[in-house]
Amino acid sequence: MNFGRLYVIATNVFREVVRDRILFMLGFYIIILATAIYFLPEFAAATEDKMFLDFALAAMNLLGLVVAVFVGTGLINKEIEKRTVLVLIAKPISRAELLVGKYLGLLSLLAVLTTAMTAITLVFLQLGQVPYSIASILISAFFLFLQLSLMTAVAITLGVFTSSLLATVLTFAVYLMGNITQDILQLGRLGRKHGIETLTQALYLVLPDLSRLDVKNDAVYGLAALPNPTTLISNVGYGLLYTLMLLAIAILIFAQREF
Repeated sequence: MNFGRLYVIATNVFREVVRDRILFMLGFYIIILATAIYFLPEFAAATEDKMFLDFALAAMNLLGLVVAVFVGTGLINKEIEKRTVLVLIAKPISRAELLVGKYLGLLSLLAVLTTAMTAITLVFLQLGQVPYSIASILISAFFLFLQLSLMTAVAITLGVFTSSLLATVLTFAVYLMGNITQDILQLGRLGRKHGIETLTQALYLVLPDLSRLDVKNDAVYGLAALPNPTTLISNVGYGLLYTLMLLAIAILIFAQREF
């Protein structure tokens, strides 16, 4: 792959998306946190600090997911539907470079969005005099970014061979099921039926285990509640490996498509 062409594609995607969504998302996030920090003390007088931090991290996750899914599913599909993909691949750009470049562009946007929302969260925590562990919050934000990176790869992979609407629905389904894969596996074992257990094991192996990339609840209780460093490193490797596998599948499917 030519890194110069990847940079150009990624930069174009970043510029195109940042104008439309990132400022709106950040403004919406600020409004959410301002509302939460004002009203939470009235509902939870003793635990409002932990509830606010938990709420802020959950809001970061949700807004980042919305961007990753709705933008990711349309990155390639939009080019196919508008037939502009014919112009792009007619130039000295391979299909793999086009897909990876668009992925990196959206990934850059998500990195900026996650960083900005983390900074906003820290400002609100400081203004509200809410006790927190900055290290645990930064670790949580990093794992959130890894999770969004994986979900972006899911969105692009599904968007390569389905419509944008169907890819969006399927990506949200993967996200929801990916957060309960371990529960699905345990449910199959409790059922004591070979067919159900085989199905749940297959789902566990195929679907991403997103719970391994979710440490926001642990961040609420500080560094002491976080998994040990070996587990964290293992989970990072899992997220990266799964993301690379999805991108390889997306490239393979995109290379076989005819327009």
